Amino acid sequence: MFQGSMVALVTPMAVDGRVDFAALEELVHWHIAEGTDAIVAVGTTGESATLEADEHMRVLDCCIRAAAGRIPIIAGTGASSTSHALALTRLAQARGAAAALVVVPYYNKPTQEGLYHHFRTIAQAVSLPLILYNVPSRSVVDMLPETVERLSLIPNIIGIKEATGKLDRLEEIRHRCGAEFLLISGDDATAAEFILQGGRGVISVTANIAPKLMHAMCAAATAGKRKQAEILNQRLAKLHENLFLESNPIPVKWALREMGRIPAGIRLPLTSLAPHHHDTLRATLRAVGAL
Repeated sequence: MFQGSMVALVTPMAVDGRVDFAALEELVHWHIAEGTDAIVAVGTTGESATLEADEHMRVLDCCIRAAAGRIPIIAGTGASSTSHALALTRLAQARGAAAALVVVPYYNKPTQEGLYHHFRTIAQAVSLPLILYNVPSRSVVDMLPETVERLSLIPNIIGIKEATGKLDRLEEIRHRCGAEFLLISGDDATAAEFILQGGRGVISVTANIAPKLMHAMCAAATAGKRKQAEILNQRLAKLHENLFLESNPIPVKWALREMGRIPAGIRLPLTSLAPHHHDTLRATLRAVGAL
């Protein structure tokens, strides 16, 4: 159910910062038409940190309605506060999300024991499937494989989005957690090799821009067609790189605006992509046929 090219969807906003629900609905329809396998709504790429709770749920509701059961909608429900993350997860379950993606708490630097109890508390309070999200480049804390192993014993913790880019983590977590535990890449640059080595898919920023190509690459890698997957991934390589010219989601939102798919809005403290990057990213978009 959760495999292949899963887009970490942006949240379209008007210049004044209001969520553009019409543009959001169109993005969902476009992704389904292009072959995207699942959508992560209101994740960190969706600027969850600056959405109010009611906005968070309205974005999730919009995605669920637009998808109409055609592909899974995974709700981002992470927060630095365990009680806040739990409240969002309960709401996501009530709204009909297929699963929740819960990021490692950021800024407050919990210990490994604190991480265990954070995720355990959430998981035991809901029946919704949970996917852990480890991204130490943003959260500072790295959730270690031994902690993931402990959490994998909780029945509704079904997998992890591993965004360290360290491919050796794949084998260690698989060894510790077993073949049924979902291993999902959170790093576009290494996703092809991650899947070729047995990962189930990627939750992708790049898929926002080139959904059909990302789906094809993931499908080839899942089928073990290394040469085909590598050829497709080579076409995407500059996009993987240049969508991180500045902090995500600054470049990807600028790119989608350039493609005419969303308005120019982004919320402070993030600002629009610096002008000196425009030509570089525009050329990258042209190279993958996005412009």
